[in-house]
Amino acid sequence: MAMTKDLRPIERRVLALREAGLDDAAIARKFRRSPGFVKRVALLAGAPHERAAVTRDDSLTPLERRVLKWREQGARPQDMAWRFRRSPEHIARVEKLARYKLKRAGR
Repeated sequence: MAMTKDLRPIERRVLALREAGLDDAAIARKFRRSPGFVKRVALLAGAPHERAAVTRDDSLTPLERRVLKWREQGARPQDMAWRFRRSPEHIARVEKLARYKLKRAGR
């Protein structure tokens, strides 16, 4: 079983309620879910969680990475703004922040 601190809140609550003796149907009613959902949550809570594999090495968000990539390809903030449903000024601020983060990280 995974350590409790590595579990999501719903996983912790489901496991705690099961340990307290509640059956899956009663737990399901508490969460307004099906008993099958409760069984799956309890089963998956025991699976290993690979949090390190999900995180990235760099500190840029996906938006910042895309903005920098497109700027390097010659796209203007006005051209990108409609894709993200943001103003060109917002895209320019995102680019400025991304460049600051890279500079601070020494890249």
